[in-house]
Amino acid sequence: MKLIAILTLAAGLQAPAGAAPGVQPGASIEGITEYRLENGLRVLLAPDPSRPTVTTNIVYQVGSRHENYGETGMAHLLEHLLFRPSQKFSGKDGVPTPLQLLNGMGARFNGSTWYDRTSYHATFPAGGSNLARMLELEADRMSGAAIARDDLWNPHTGKGEMTVVRNEFELAESDPLRVTGERVRAVAYDWHNYGKAAIGARSDIEQVDIERLRAFYQRYYQPDNAVLVVAGQFEEKAALQQVRAAFGAIPRPARTLPATYTVEPAQDGERSVTVRRSGGVQLVSAGYHIAPAGHSDGAALEVLLRILADAPGGRLHQALVAGGLATRLQLVDSATREPGFLQLGAVVAKDAALEPAQEALLRVLEGMRERPVTAAEVARARQQLLKGFEQTSADSARLSLALTDALAAGDWRLFFLQRDRIARVDAAAVQAVAEKYFRPSNRTLGRFIPTEQPERVQVPASAALEAALEHYHGRAAVRQGEAFEASPAAIEARVERLALANGMQVALLAKASKGGTVHLALKLRLGSEASLHGKSEVGPFAAALLAMGTQSTSRQQLRDALDALQATVSFQGGADSASVSVQTVREHLPAVLALVAEQLQRPAYPEQEFLQYQRERVARTEQAASEPQALAANAFQRLLNPFPPGHPLHTPALPDSAAAQKTVTLEQVRAFHRQLYGAQDATLAAVGDFDAAQLKEQLAALFGNWRSAQPYARMARAYQAVPGARRQIDTPDKASSVVMAAYPLAMRDDDAAFPAMLIANYMLGGGVMRSRLADRLRHAEGLSYTVGSQLLVPARDGAALWLATASSAPQNSGKVEVALLEELGRAARQGFTQAELDAAKLAWAQARQVARNADAGLAGMLSEYLSLGRTMEFDRALEARVAGLALDEVNQAAARLPAADSLAVVKAGDFRPSMLAQRAQGSGNVNP
Repeated sequence: MKLIAILTLAAGLQAPAGAAPGVQPGASIEGITEYRLENGLRVLLAPDPSRPTVTTNIVYQVGSRHENYGETGMAHLLEHLLFRPSQKFSGKDGVPTPLQLLNGMGARFNGSTWYDRTSYHATFPAGGSNLARMLELEADRMSGAAIARDDLWNPHTGKGEMTVVRNEFELAESDPLRVTGERVRAVAYDWHNYGKAAIGARSDIEQVDIERLRAFYQRYYQPDNAVLVVAGQFEEKAALQQVRAAFGAIPRPARTLPATYTVEPAQDGERSVTVRRSGGVQLVSAGYHIAPAGHSDGAALEVLLRILADAPGGRLHQALVAGGLATRLQLVDSATREPGFLQLGAVVAKDAALEPAQEALLRVLEGMRERPVTAAEVARARQQLLKGFEQTSADSARLSLALTDALAAGDWRLFFLQRDRIARVDAAAVQAVAEKYFRPSNRTLGRFIPTEQPERVQVPASAALEAALEHYHGRAAVRQGEAFEASPAAIEARVERLALANGMQVALLAKASKGGTVHLALKLRLGSEASLHGKSEVGPFAAALLAMGTQSTSRQQLRDALDALQATVSFQGGADSASVSVQTVREHLPAVLALVAEQLQRPAYPEQEFLQYQRERVARTEQAASEPQALAANAFQRLLNPFPPGHPLHTPALPDSAAAQKTVTLEQVRAFHRQLYGAQDATLAAVGDFDAAQLKEQLAALFGNWRSAQPYARMARAYQAVPGARRQIDTPDKASSVVMAAYPLAMRDDDAAFPAMLIANYMLGGGVMRSRLADRLRHAEGLSYTVGSQLLVPARDGAALWLATASSAPQNSGKVEVALLEELGRAARQGFTQAELDAAKLAWAQARQVARNADAGLAGMLSEYLSLGRTMEFDRALEARVAGLALDEVNQAAARLPAADSLAVVKAGDFRPSMLAQRAQGSGNVNP
């Protein structure tokens, strides 16, 4: 049962007056109002004037649960095809395709498919015609999607979306931990479709019948089977009229949706499965059948999961990770409408014994009768969960997406009901569900063991939501924030900059935000080439362990305090820097900042936590050493890296990294902090709801006199040219492969040539699923699920890099490389069209606008700009420069894109001739 998202809202059964004709108002809970059109479409409106963006999220109540024999993956295939041209968005005669429209308005968008639902969401700038166009697109995808045979698979050209989806399947098949989880679920279910992966079987993906797929679309993609969520900055009455204008003409279908009726019988004994594949770590996982997400047991199960799996105090964490038997835990759960399934597992180092971890896992899970849960454990878990609800409530985009699982589980109001149920959960309820579900006869593990006296767990068949929701009204609405347009000029007009006594630089942007939320970004710059020599693996340890306790507060006490303060604090570090990100609310900011200062300046670095982190870090590195993407990226970094071993910026091979991580000592970590941590070269930015005068005073007191013993001296970054270099890395038993091509170039982001090169690369491979590379390798030829290029240009040093990446099946790796190089050459020789340039400039500009509206990201940018001596004038000037680019100027930049013989190319995958022949033979059987 997936955490059904989290927030606080307010109530009332009466919908706002003024609904449009033909629109029936429904329930109104905590600032969200439901309406229903005459054709059956349900609409949820959640206005939020504090951020100039709008999020639309349309949820179709159809998923892999509704697929019949031979149709697995059909719901997911439809999700992909709905980004193809449709009736109104055909890509002809100047009309955009769905992807062109989404990119053109700078939207952040995606689609997703799960067991009970399929959803499509997009976040885009408010104002203008954006909302109307987005609604028009979703209405057309509901009723006018082509579902064309040639879009799915054209047997004459050998191209189509089917092979893109199959490559996504292959990417998942390359992850042995994910595959193990799917096999456990498959063994646990005899009949129900929850036992099948939502992406489907490879054979069904390849063989899907277009007429059956079209019938599936026509049956389920109808207004009476959909819920549209609109959240963000809009006027409610006008938005409702736009919804009716877009969707009102779609008729209510005459058909009646068939009900799913397969009931999974109670499991009749322990089950097990063993997966043998290549990989860098081991996994033992136990799965149990549980109640539907909407059942009253759900809240107690949520609390139980926190008691078990939370770090550092969770029972499984203590028994397995802290006990040295595992490197980390793995939790796989899902909010399902019908009786569901929960998996809890332990990741174990490759060279460690698996049996002790299995014994400890089962002892904790199935021994809770002997060691009942305590009221203190329940209170801690409950506080953590409720904090998450509060944080989600302050972000309308997150809230709109959070409702997806509640809708899939039965009703959007379940989101709030679950919160209230969690608030009332006690130890007796948690103990009851632990004893009810965590029994050997209800367990699926890594082997099959019969039993003489099998038990049967009767899982509730329904959630009885109607009775539970009959008199439910929710809570008070979250306080709203101000309407603030995050343009460069508006940001610059509001930002206040200052320097502390030790030289630390600060940027403050105070504004009223929804729920009183505030974000901070702090970056410490550490050491020099000399003082950091040989310590590149020590820096990440020093930063990560800051969260593990201070000289006066344990890790668990810190976690409890931050939960009580509705705060999330994270630390990251590298060889020469440490970064802190903070989210909290206005009234708790002073207390949270005091805790962060204590973590930074007086860390405990306890030995047990150090050993836990070391085991986990080594295991993650060893796992990466068998994965195509990680190996290819590491090979590229080593190929282009000019720094010798011992230099802080040197890139070692992954096995060497793991070996170096094993040799890091606790005293090295403590010495690193003692000598190198200080704030005289730090930058901090705060964005959101806070008292600026109070914050300045506190920052001066906490950080103004904190200095490091060793001075900071920035190290210049560099790449070395390796024209024509080729590397092939064999990764046996991996279903996917990757091709990477790179070229170092001398450029900074303030160079006159940068804007034109930036937009040229954006058209070549930088757009979201919409670029020359994506159009050919993904949409036209169906070879790659992930394909694109990046232009990585720094503010200093001139060490820029052009990088292209594409995934594919190993047998298609050669085709991908050829197509990538051909498109690169075509762009350099022929350039781009005016239409491409106009669309790219608009999409790029609007995407930047959307990004600036995320307060956490804005805080990080303002902090980094302090170290560069930049203001938002840089963004204004860059965006103006891009807007004014002429086609000739851009095509001149494109002509300077690297030639094929100057590129370094790395390929990683299972390229054994026998495997390539086997996969090629399988591809030849495709016949939609």
